[in-house]
Amino acid sequence: QVQLVESGGGLVQPGGSLRLSCAASGFPFSEYRMSWYRQAPGKERELVASISSSGGITNYADSVKGRFTMSRDNSKNTVYLQMNSLKPEDTAVYSCKAKWVYSDARNYWGQGTQVTVSS
Repeated sequence: QVQLVESGGGLVQPGGSLRLSCAASGFPFSEYRMSWYRQAPGKERELVASISSSGGITNYADSVKGRFTMSRDNSKNTVYLQMNSLKPEDTAVYSCKAKWVYSDARNYWGQGTQVTVSS
């Protein structure tokens, strides 16, 4: 059974940090490109960051460059999103997505974790 389980969300003050995790199971993790998306109330889902299957290449949305860092540990089937210098506009539900490198048709999503940045 395929599972993507996010954790690490919560309430943090502006300027603070959080580290999100996404634990994968039920599929060959090292064959999947991983991404973090977020969706704020009333807004469209936004791609935040992605990482290649080996972890060697990362890409970030302009809105988070220099503040967020995505990484993965293929030995633990887990990806991470280190979020620093958080802003109120980072408030959203953050979800991870797995995409098989050999086909666009095979994608899996997690349920998401809430991140709230507020004083």
